[in-house]
Amino acid sequence: MLKLISHFNKKITISITSFYSFFTIIFFVPSVALGVEYNRENAVVKAVRKVSPAVVNISLEYEVKQHVNPFSGFGMDPFFDSFFKDFFDPGSERRHKTTSLGSGVIIDGERGFILTNSHVITRSAKIKVVLKDERDFETRIVGADPDSDLAVLRVDSQTPLPAISMGNSDDLMIGETVIAIGNPFGFSNTVTTGVISALNRSLRTEDREYHDFIQTDASINPGNSGGPLLNINGELIGINTAIYAKAQGIGFAIPINKAKKIISDLIKYGEVVPAWIGITVRELDPGMAHYLKLSSYKGLVVKEVEPTSPAHKEGILKGDILFSIDGRKIISVKDYQTVMKEFTAGDKLNLEIFRNGKRNIVTITSDVFPLDLSQDLAYKLLGIKVEDLTSDNPLKYKTKLEEGAAISEINSRSYLARIGVKTGDIIRQLDDIRINNTMDFKKAIIKYRQKPSVVILLQRGDEGYYITVKL
Repeated sequence: MLKLISHFNKKITISITSFYSFFTIIFFVPSVALGVEYNRENAVVKAVRKVSPAVVNISLEYEVKQHVNPFSGFGMDPFFDSFFKDFFDPGSERRHKTTSLGSGVIIDGERGFILTNSHVITRSAKIKVVLKDERDFETRIVGADPDSDLAVLRVDSQTPLPAISMGNSDDLMIGETVIAIGNPFGFSNTVTTGVISALNRSLRTEDREYHDFIQTDASINPGNSGGPLLNINGELIGINTAIYAKAQGIGFAIPINKAKKIISDLIKYGEVVPAWIGITVRELDPGMAHYLKLSSYKGLVVKEVEPTSPAHKEGILKGDILFSIDGRKIISVKDYQTVMKEFTAGDKLNLEIFRNGKRNIVTITSDVFPLDLSQDLAYKLLGIKVEDLTSDNPLKYKTKLEEGAAISEINSRSYLARIGVKTGDIIRQLDDIRINNTMDFKKAIIKYRQKPSVVILLQRGDEGYYITVKL
């Protein structure tokens, strides 16, 4: 009897086991084994396929000069390199060409415009772009703006080039999927994906401060700079940048909506036209803050309003207190200068103003700084006025030069006068702008008017001097 029961239980166990195995095969065996395939062409694949033809590899070829010390093989201290280089002819210099790589994206296929980072093309002598289909083009710089780290290049093509579709970076959501395409370390059309980690991020590098960046965890490495950041639909929402060397697993991109106005200026003028509203400001001192019962607030005092300026037209008055611009708090002159750099001529700015115990929002449409005010601006900032060196007056300045802007008037109380600068001295460069005539000088002083200081290359006779002047 026991044997019969044991045999019966064994048959039940085998049957249950068989049923379980059959159930597993039917319901748990991978679908591939059953001949079922899922569609692997997801949204990311479609976006990459759509955009890749418009992503370009940018290569820069430039010459590097290297001084050759004939005694370097004898174990001499490197300190003596600087001594020997003054005594050997130029033939002792070794020159070689090197290349660097970056990325870019075609934004206008009909006209051949390519968007990239300004720092990608800074040291360029010769720029070449290569498309995904391996076509290559010589290119030229249309314009570059280091303050925003954006640049526009142009290539000439007999046929329209593939171009990217512009997206909207104002409605981005934290957590949404993004795609970065670029050429990290020279590997063309490399794709990384991630999500938007944060918006409106600020970055400080060695020499600049950047605002309103998109932060993502999509990998952005050297060579990715200038490449596109896409949304899941394959639309351009940002330009990747690798300016932040300390970033590990963090990527940053310039929002495309912020870039659109800059792109327009670069194409139209070759440079970004700074916004001008026509006010000068100073910091709010504790005494005035106490008098106005603003001890719990921080802001700036409007020190001067220029006649006929946009601010004057909208009723801004001397003595008004400025709290913010477009929601950005302004507590120092540096804050004001930094924020104003983010706007270009024609932008609308919302200024939060305090007057007579009331806070108001005043909307001002910025304008281009008038060229006819530039001489007055130079006199106010530097204490000088300039005039052209022309063929009929170079001897007046005791020089054979016909390029530069000659100082025709100087304020005796200015810094330049106190260090010995005189009328007749010639300005050859203002920061990174070469000065060939007074028009160059006017444009340079307007461009740099909001900087804390500028560097002037001054020539007197055969000697040149670099002078740093606080503005």
